[in-house]
Formats: sequence, C-alpha cells, structure tokens
Amino acid sequence: MSLFRTKPVESFIADADEPGHRLKRSLTAWDLMIMGVAVSVGAGIFSVGARAAAEFSGPAVTVSFLVAAITCAMAIMCYAEFATAIPVAGSAYVFSYATMGEFIAWIIGWNLILELFTAAAVIAKYWGIYLTEVFALVGVELSPTVQLGPVTMSWGPLLIVALFTILLVLGTKLSATVGNIFTIIKIAVVLFVIIAGLFYLKAENFLPFIPDSVPAADQGGTEVLKQSLFAFMTGAAPSQYGLRGVFAGAALVFFAFVGFDVVATSAEEVKNPNKTLPRGIFAGLAVTTVLYVGVSLALTGMVSYKDLASVDNPNLATAFTLVGNDGAASVIAVGSLIGLTTVIMVLLMGLARVVLAMSRDGLLPRALSKTSEKRSTPALLQIICGSLVALAAGFTKVEVLEEMINIGTLSAFVVVSLGIIVLRRKRPDLKPAFQVPFGIVIPIISAVLCTYLMLNLAVETWIYFALWLVVGVIIYFAYGRSHSRLNEKFALQIEAMKAPEKVGS
Repeated sequence: MSLFRTKPVESFIADADEPGHRLKRSLTAWDLMIMGVAVSVGAGIFSVGARAAAEFSGPAVTVSFLVAAITCAMAIMCYAEFATAIPVAGSAYVFSYATMGEFIAWIIGWNLILELFTAAAVIAKYWGIYLTEVFALVGVELSPTVQLGPVTMSWGPLLIVALFTILLVLGTKLSATVGNIFTIIKIAVVLFVIIAGLFYLKAENFLPFIPDSVPAADQGGTEVLKQSLFAFMTGAAPSQYGLRGVFAGAALVFFAFVGFDVVATSAEEVKNPNKTLPRGIFAGLAVTTVLYVGVSLALTGMVSYKDLASVDNPNLATAFTLVGNDGAASVIAVGSLIGLTTVIMVLLMGLARVVLAMSRDGLLPRALSKTSEKRSTPALLQIICGSLVALAAGFTKVEVLEEMINIGTLSAFVVVSLGIIVLRRKRPDLKPAFQVPFGIVIPIISAVLCTYLMLNLAVETWIYFALWLVVGVIIYFAYGRSHSRLNEKFALQIEAMKAPEKVGS
C-alpha cells in the first residue's frame, strides 16, 4: 500500500452524498463573506496588531498586514479553485488527498486540527478574560477563574464554547444567522475605533516608519527560542524591528487571516458553490484587509510604538488609554468580547468539518462522520469537538501555544498552493468555475511566501510543531493507514479480479 495513494475527486463527491453522512447546503455568498470577517476580525484586530507594532514592526505594522493579506489572497485563490473543483467538507485535507496522496493528506488534516483546535481554545480563553473586564466596566468584579480544590477552572471559556456547540448542533444556518448579527456589531465597533483614532493622529508617531533593527533584550538565554527559525538558521543575533521585523510582524499578524481556510471548509454546505464560494471568500478578505489597515494606521498614529512596547501585553485599548480616552477603551473592551464570540463559533464549525472529512475516509473512526437525519449536522462530532476545546480552554494554559495556530495554517497553505499545480497536471479534464490566473506563477509565489512566513515564526513554535507531527505520524501508522477506506476498495477490487478466475476453474 503506497503512502501516496490518492483518492479520486469523484469519490469525494460520492462520499459526501452518502446517506447519514451528508451535510445540508444552506449558506449563501453573504453568509460566507460574513463568516470570513467573523473569524478574522477578532483577536487579530484587537490585540495581535498592537503586539506586532510594539515588538516587531513599529509603524510599518501596516505593511506587515498588507504582506500577510497578499500572501493570504494568493493562497485563497488556490483554495477557491480547489473548492469549486471539489465542493466538499475538509478543505486542505481533501485537496491534498486528491493530489499528493494519503500520507500528505493526513499530515495536513492533522495540522488543520492543530490550527482550529488551538485557535478555538486560545480565543475562548481570551473571551473569558474579556468578559470579566466588561463586567468590571459596570462595577461588577468577577474572577475569570474558579478554584476547584487543586484545579483552577476558567469558567468563561466553558460557557461560550457550550453555547456555540449547541447552536452548531441545531443547524449551520441558524449559527450563521447569529454570527451575522454579532459580526455586523463588531464591524461597527471597528469603524468607531478608526474614526475615534483619527482625532489623535500625530505625524511624528509614524517616524521612523521602519525602526532601525536593535538587539532583542536577553532574558537568560530564552531569546534563542523566541527568535525566528530563519534568524536561528542564518546565525543572526536575536533582534527587533528593521526589515526583518516587518516580516516577523507579518508572520505574527497572519493569525488575523486564519479564518479563510475555515470558509473553504464549509464548501459542502454552500448553495451553488461554483459561484458562491469565490465571491464569498474574496469579499470577506477584502473587507477584512481594509479594516485591518485602517486600524493599524489609527493605532500607530495615535501613540508611538515605543509607548506600546513599554506596556505588558499591549492591545488596541492600550492606545486609547495612553491618550486619556478611557471611554473609547471601554467600547473596545465590549467590541473585543463581541469580536471573539463569532471567531469561536466559526472555528468550532471548521474543526468538526475537518474531522468529519477525515473520518469519512476511515483515517479517524467512521462513526464520527455520522450526521443527524433531521438537521444534517454532525451532532455527536460537534459535541465531542466542543467538549475537548472547552476542557483545554477551561483547565490548561493553552494560550502559550498561540503561534501554533499560524504554523498549522501556513503549512496547509503551502500544500494547497503546490496542490493546484499537481491537480492541473493530473486532472486537466476538470474545469473549476474559478481558476487561479497567470498559470502556476501565483501558486508558486504563494508557496514561497507562506514558507518564508513559517520560517519567521519562533524556534520554540517549530519545536512544538515537530512534536505534534510525531504524534500525528504515530496515529496514522497505528490506526489511519490500516482503517483507510481505500484499503476496503482495494480489497474489493482484488476480490472482483479473482471472481472470474474461480468461475473459469
């Protein structure tokens, strides 16, 4: 059995229509656009941008966002071509299975689980913290944690994950409607931030636009693990700012664009995917990019990046606090809570869809891919995913793995970008409704940029990532390879070939 055996596109489509394992097509282009904005305009816009400006890019954080957006746009073009060619759940996992083979598909699926699980848990953890801050604004002091004997429990993440798990079990369309309402509210908050920030702009805060590179402060040798892998491999001393800082900032703020592969994961639940998917994905990316650039300009124009760097854990509210506008800081606290709410919902949905696709193929237990007859949602799987996310967010320090989200996403982007080249060569007969322009140029550039951004992630992130891959490889050889449905089909083909021989004898 080859590790690189592929699954035909037609088999994916047939499996997606299997009774008891199918999903309902109910989402429109508007739903997809809002979904992309919902999952992206959240933690990234309220916290990651300020951290990138303070620690890496300075005022050039705007350029970091643009680099991340351009990289994402090229990768998303590849996703859109794949999704219109193979409109089923599973996203990068399915695309790599159809082009590069089962083992690569498993690795990508395993990385997507890493990305979506970690992102959902980390953001749920932050949601609980923001919730207590919002209560504090109205004079209600609540601790974000509760002590249960020797165990510390964060109650906020358990609450929000349970709520959206129930909504997703009840139906994707219902969840999307709730998400639309929250997303429109947080877009209004973001526009308020941009407009309010314009009143505090000072030209001198933009200078120098790209600060000179300086050595990173030594923290007892831990900076070696904190520096980028690229700097470590090239022997460069740990540093901040400069042109390398702009790209390091881009690697960090790429976290703000992770939602768009989740949108592609919903392909099987989209009405008329050939037209709806490209429109929804690109509209969402355009809206998100405009909002990020606007906020980053307002942020770095209001206060010096040095002032942000002097604060522990700087965020968007920090800038308004530094200029004395506590009222705007309060609005941002509420906006952050609302913003993170929809992110959690979309990530929980995406996580369940990836696991569903892998379990349909037998690489994970087939029972997980069953959907309810009434609502056509993977109810049991959604509950399992929600429970695991809630446990991680509620009882562990999952936030230390924040950068794992980026490396999981970028690794998937690299494979999808290269997969387009393979798909066109293997299946020239397929005519997707959307095709990436300029031949193979954009897929190659996309793969190179995503790889470079991965190299700009911290050494310790790569160490954790390597450990995650080792665990994934063990599970594949211990379970997935032997339970793959391709094994079953191979066995049936052998029996069919033997049958005529038995008759003849």
